[in-house]
Amino acid sequence: MAFPPAFLDELAARNPIEEVVGQYVNLKRSGSNLFGLCPFHGEKTASFSVAPDKGIYYCFGCHKGGSVINFEMEIEGLSYPDAVRALAQRAGMEVPEDEQYQSRYRQQERLWALSKEAARFFVSQLYAPAGAEGLAYAQKRGLTKGTLTRFGIGFAPNSWNSLCDAMLAKGYTEEELKDAGLVSVSQKNGRIYDRFRNRLMFPIIDVRGNVIGFGGRVMDDSTPKYLNSPETIIFNKRKNLFALNISKKSKLGYLILVEGYMDAIALHQYGFDCAVASLGTSLTEEHAVLLSRYTEQVVLIYDGDDAGQNATKRAIPMLEKAGLQVKVLQMRDAKDPDEYLRKFGADKFRLLLEESSNRMEYQLRAIQKKYDLTVDEERIRFVSEAADFISSLPGAVQREIYGTRAAEAAGISGDAMKLEVSKAFKRRMAREKRKQEHIDLAPAAARQPKSRTIHYENVKSAMAEENVIALCLRDPGLMEQTRDLKPESFSSPLLGRVYGQLQRQYESGKDPSLAGLTDFTGEEMAHIAGILQRSTEPVSEQALKDSIRVIRQASQFKNAGSDEDLLSLQKKLRESKGIKA
Repeated sequence: MAFPPAFLDELAARNPIEEVVGQYVNLKRSGSNLFGLCPFHGEKTASFSVAPDKGIYYCFGCHKGGSVINFEMEIEGLSYPDAVRALAQRAGMEVPEDEQYQSRYRQQERLWALSKEAARFFVSQLYAPAGAEGLAYAQKRGLTKGTLTRFGIGFAPNSWNSLCDAMLAKGYTEEELKDAGLVSVSQKNGRIYDRFRNRLMFPIIDVRGNVIGFGGRVMDDSTPKYLNSPETIIFNKRKNLFALNISKKSKLGYLILVEGYMDAIALHQYGFDCAVASLGTSLTEEHAVLLSRYTEQVVLIYDGDDAGQNATKRAIPMLEKAGLQVKVLQMRDAKDPDEYLRKFGADKFRLLLEESSNRMEYQLRAIQKKYDLTVDEERIRFVSEAADFISSLPGAVQREIYGTRAAEAAGISGDAMKLEVSKAFKRRMAREKRKQEHIDLAPAAARQPKSRTIHYENVKSAMAEENVIALCLRDPGLMEQTRDLKPESFSSPLLGRVYGQLQRQYESGKDPSLAGLTDFTGEEMAHIAGILQRSTEPVSEQALKDSIRVIRQASQFKNAGSDEDLLSLQKKLRESKGIKA
C-alpha cells in the first residue's frame, strides 16, 4: 500500500523508535545503541538492539528487525496500514486519504461491526424459544447466567437463514456476510445460507475487544462437533487465543492453556481467570509469542489421551522458545478440567495446580511410561532414552537431579546413570561440533539470509549489493555516485527493489531511509534492518566503488548471451587487472 513518502518520514520522526520500543522493552544504552531482552523470543542475555540514529531495531538472536512501523506490526500483530494508523494516532497525525488503505480499513471495520451484531443476535436467540435446547445444554454443563453473559455465549437456531435475514435487514450485504465467514454458499444454486446452525455459539474476541469469529458446539450428532469460523481478513486462528481478552488482566501470575472452549470457560467460572484455549488448531509459534507478552509462566493442561499428550510434547519446545516457563498438569480421575471441576470443585483443582510438574519431570515420566521396568531389556532401553533426554538439559545441576531420579526408577546406581548421561552428553556435543564445522566450511551458505523465503543466487554480488544499500542509508550523499547503477543489475530481486526505492526517495529530494520503504513483508524488512545493523565498516567512496564494480561484473556475466560473449568478457576483465592472456 502506497503512503506518501513525506508522510512516512514525518511519521518516523514523530514516533522515535526508542520511545515506541521502550513502551514494551526495558532498554539500556550501550554506546550509540540501546539494548534489551527481545520481546519476540525468549532470552536471558539482551540481544535486541535499537539504533535511534538509524531508526531501526534488530535482534541478533531471532533476526527480527525493521523500522518503527515494522515493530508496531510485529508487537501488536497488525497489518502494515493498521500499524501506520496506530502510530499516526499516537503522534496526533492525520492519515492521508489513500483509497486502497481506506477501502480495506473500512472493510475491516464493517466486518468487526457485523460480527458484533451477529454475536448479539446469537445471544438473543439463546433466550428465545428457538434457543431452548442450547440454554438447557449450557445449564446442564453448569454454566451460570453470569458466565454466559461474561463470555457472550449465544445460540444459532436450527435454521438455514435466520442470521442471514437478520443481518441483511440491518443493512449488511451478502458479500460482507461471506467475508465475515458467517455464511456458506450453495454449490447448486449459489445462494447463501447460515454457516452455524443448531449450535451453542462462542464469540472469539481479540485482545483489543473486537469480535473476530465464532466457535459453535452442535446440539445433535452432526459433525463436526465444534465448528469454527474460516480464516478471514479479521480472523486468523494461528494468531489468536480464546479468552485471552479476559485472561490478560488476571492477577494470578500465570496463564493456563487448555484445549477447548468449555475447559477455559469452566476454569474462569471456578475462579481461575487466567485460562485460554487454542482455536481448533494445534499450538503455533505465533500463539507462544502472543502468550509471552502477557505472562512468564504457562501451565499446560491438555487431555490425557494419546492425542493430548502428543500435543503437550509439541507445545513444550515452542513455549520455551518464546521464553516461557512451562509446567504440565496431568488430570486425575477426569478427562479434562471441565469434568474435574464439576466433580471435585475448585479447591481440589487448586491443589492439583500446585502439584503440577515442570516440563522435565513430565517428560521423564512420559519416557518411563513407555517401558516395563521389571524386564531387563526394557530397563536398558529406558536408561538409554532417559540419558539422551537428560543430556539435553542446560545445567549440570539439572542433569544431576534428573539423572538421580531416572536411576531410582530403573533400579541402578547413581554412578551408572551419571556415566550414561555423560556419554550421551559427549555424543550430543560431538553432533553440535560437526554441525558447526559443516557451517564453517560452507561460507557461502553461512552468508545466506536467515529467512528461508529469501535466497541469494549469487552470494558475492549480493554481499556487494548489501554494502551499497547500507552505505547509502548511512551516508545519503553517496547516492549521487550511484546514479548509473540500475536496480536491474542486482542479482537479488529483493535488494534490487530496496535500492530502487532508495533511488526514488533520493531523486524526489528525500534522504533515503528505511521508514520510506513500502510493500515489503515483515521478514524482508527484518533482513534489510539486519543489513544496516551489521554494517560497521567505515563509510567511504572507495568501498562504494568497489561494491558497484562487483555488482556490474556479476550482471555482465549473467547477461552474456553466448560463449563468445563470455570469453570476450573474461579477456577484458583479465586485461583490466593487468593479467596477460
